[in-house]
Amino acid sequence: MPAIEPCHLPDGALLEKYSREGAYTDCYMTDVAGTVPLSEYVATFYTTPVFKLERLILKYAVSMPSTNDQARQLAAGALDTFAAWHVEARGTDQLLMCDFQRRTRSWLMVTPLAGASSPRTRLYFGSAVVPLKNARTGKQSLGLVFRMLLGFHQIYSRILLHSAKARIQK
Repeated sequence: MPAIEPCHLPDGALLEKYSREGAYTDCYMTDVAGTVPLSEYVATFYTTPVFKLERLILKYAVSMPSTNDQARQLAAGALDTFAAWHVEARGTDQLLMCDFQRRTRSWLMVTPLAGASSPRTRLYFGSAVVPLKNARTGKQSLGLVFRMLLGFHQIYSRILLHSAKARIQK
């Protein structure tokens, strides 16, 4: 089994509504040993070296800096904003973030796996891109830029999840 796999959104995923509404959605999963609470996954995900690069870009590109401490506070439920995102929805096992332009969503979820001889946790990471209505044609579209960057986005999503998995497994 590959380390990171694309998959369908699990039942009850906070990202499901965007899929139903016609937004682009994706979902990736990977399994790790042990019991991983959502707070640990979120804190780890947003403090990986890979994501720190994205945070650095956001700091200078849109003046939205963030720190590792803020990532840990977000994970603990003590903050509802982080860098360019705010919490749109939160559950005991998942977190849905919305960007400041309200075009994209980032979603993280943990699920304990039953039946394994030792505890395991499935980590999910997904995203949604909300289409815009073309003022001239009236049609919904994700836009040329997103379509051009879709391949990069899919690879980057896998890299982000792989980076979080590697840190959790240390």
